[in-house]
Amino acid sequence: MSEFTERHGIAPCLAAVLAGDDPASHAYVASKAKAAGRVGIRSETFALPADVPAAEYFDLIDTLNRRADVHGILPQLPLPPQIAADAVFARLNPEKDVDGLTPVNMGRLALGRPGIVPCTPLGIIALIDSAGVSPAGGPPGGGLAGHHDLIAGREAVVVGRSNIVGKPVALLLLARHATVTICHSRTPDLAAQTRRADILVAAVGHPHLIRAAMVKPGAVVIDVGLTRVDGKIAGDVDFDAVREVAGAITPMPGGTGPMTIAMVLENTLTAARRQLEHDEA
Repeated sequence: MSEFTERHGIAPCLAAVLAGDDPASHAYVASKAKAAGRVGIRSETFALPADVPAAEYFDLIDTLNRRADVHGILPQLPLPPQIAADAVFARLNPEKDVDGLTPVNMGRLALGRPGIVPCTPLGIIALIDSAGVSPAGGPPGGGLAGHHDLIAGREAVVVGRSNIVGKPVALLLLARHATVTICHSRTPDLAAQTRRADILVAAVGHPHLIRAAMVKPGAVVIDVGLTRVDGKIAGDVDFDAVREVAGAITPMPGGTGPMTIAMVLENTLTAARRQLEHDEA
């Protein structure tokens, strides 16, 4: 980061836009701002009331699109009902879209072209790479020193088909040459699908949907689901049971959340470099 600041004379800037008083959203944005400050990224937070008119919200997005000193824009989800998320991301400058959710960036991802990749899926790939997956058909772990790709040739099952996690992580896994199956609420015999997976990503928001009997021994299990049950956060994976079967597993909370924040910051730096290098060209 210091190299970027020394070269360009400014720090990358991330602008977060909040609408409403959802405590989880405010805590999440505060965590991102704190993390940004630790690595030298300047952050601005725009907190709007829950009843903000859509026109006022879009005016702010337009202003941030035009500001040359703002390199990344993060519209925090969920949005109040009068503001359509699809309309927000259609309006957002794709080069400042650090969540990677504009139609342009999603299209680039689908086509395998350079763009800004959605943060949580990008973090999932980083987690899988750090865990290590053994040669196809075997358990994760040892014997991989010098292996050039830890995903290619594996069976990957993604449970969930959202635009934020399910679809983009499936595309990223495909791009790394995994054989990918996408499952969802209408998939018959879900367990038969998940038991094939060397890599299992659960992202449906159904507490403890994935049980030990549904997991292939030695699989890498990534839990993205987040639901509040009796005031506590629960993931899609029955962590205590599945950890006895899996070769590697992420907790919820404390697994994909911190990685998502890290990828927001990485995408902000990427966006800033591209914008300033384009201006210098």
